[in-house]
Amino acid sequence: MTGPSSETGPGFWAFVAFFFMAIMLWIILRSMLARLRRIRLAEQAERDRTRAATVEQARRSVSAPLRDRPEERQRRRDEVGREGEDGEGVEDLVEPEPPR
Repeated sequence: MTGPSSETGPGFWAFVAFFFMAIMLWIILRSMLARLRRIRLAEQAERDRTRAATVEQARRSVSAPLRDRPEERQRRRDEVGREGEDGEGVEDLVEPEPPR
């Protein structure tokens, strides 16, 4: 027969230390994920602003040459009016029916 074991386990204080480290790890990970989420949202907002500015700039650069100047608009009105007066060129004003 052997006597009672004299070995002792980690004990209560080891459990408290392990539990404290687990809680601290959880808090640190939660904080890190929140920071990463904010960074990702800020980057996405910046990309959206940049993309919107690029689209607006492209729209302005494309539409600027297409805008009618008053003298060009009047010249086209005169041409359309002349074509309609003598009956010639009226076909150009009417779109043909699509084939069936």
